[in-house]
Amino acid sequence: MGYHLRKVAFYLAALWAAVTLNFVIPRLLPGNPVDILMAKLQQRGGSVDPAARQAYETLLGTGGRESFAQEYLAYLGNLLRGDLGVSVSAFPAKVSDVIGDSLPWTIVLVGLATLISFVLGVGLGALVGWKRGTWLDALVPATTMLSAVPYFWLALILVALLSSGLGWFPLNGGYDVVLDPGWNPEFLGSALYHGTLPALTIVLSSVGGWLLGMRNMMVSAMSEDYVLTARAKGLTGSRVMVRYAARNAVLPSVAGFAISLGFVVSGSIVTEQVFSYPGIGSKLLQAVQNNDYALMQGIFLVITIAVLGANLVVDLLYGLIDARTRDRSTAS
Repeated sequence: MGYHLRKVAFYLAALWAAVTLNFVIPRLLPGNPVDILMAKLQQRGGSVDPAARQAYETLLGTGGRESFAQEYLAYLGNLLRGDLGVSVSAFPAKVSDVIGDSLPWTIVLVGLATLISFVLGVGLGALVGWKRGTWLDALVPATTMLSAVPYFWLALILVALLSSGLGWFPLNGGYDVVLDPGWNPEFLGSALYHGTLPALTIVLSSVGGWLLGMRNMMVSAMSEDYVLTARAKGLTGSRVMVRYAARNAVLPSVAGFAISLGFVVSGSIVTEQVFSYPGIGSKLLQAVQNNDYALMQGIFLVITIAVLGANLVVDLLYGLIDARTRDRSTAS
């Protein structure tokens, strides 16, 4: 129990530190979101007087008469109430609504792609490590080369070949614009069709890392005494590979997978830009361009909670999977 309590306390402290940085960092950027909003209103023919500006400063919670400390306390109070503020770039929409509209797209796209690349990479890595010295070793440089290619360059290559060249996939967007979003076969099929190429980009660029890491851990695990003992007992090769070597070799990959799951929320910003995909990454870029403090803070908060939450779950599960981790923590 002490192990779990220490882990929870550590992540709560990390969450507070992240929330504080989330408040401070956007305010260090040049520019003011109120000025940007005022410029938009003037472009639409609206008049801006000092009283209106002060009202918008109060609404956005920045640049007003309050001190930095008062803004920070107000920010924490709003977070506790679940109020993330109003977005400047999508004014007058609430930040929670903007995130709620874009977050499912990123979770489905990047989440499924990350899961597929993890399962595929770990499975192939276990097989390549078990069959080291055979033709399967050729998978390592091939997949590593794909991982070394810049993310946006790989996406552009796939667009040029499979979209522009062969016409197999659409060039951009998350679904056919003539369809109304909803839980119907036509829309879901269109979303799946539009998301295939971005997902393929993520899988191809990340599977090599999982494969290489798992392959190296398998080679190391195969020299351990418990694997040699299992072989001496006459167990089948597949059972030794899965139940003894791969089961222990996969532990570092599980920890890495937790971090990857956390960053699913942040999405693949480059991929979403190349494919004009309506995910959270495009909203983050939009927020940065418009000094949208509230939207930036909301997105960063969701990313932080996702990363810390994923790592906390894996830390707790890691203690159950590998008792040595829990015992070392208790002894210290």
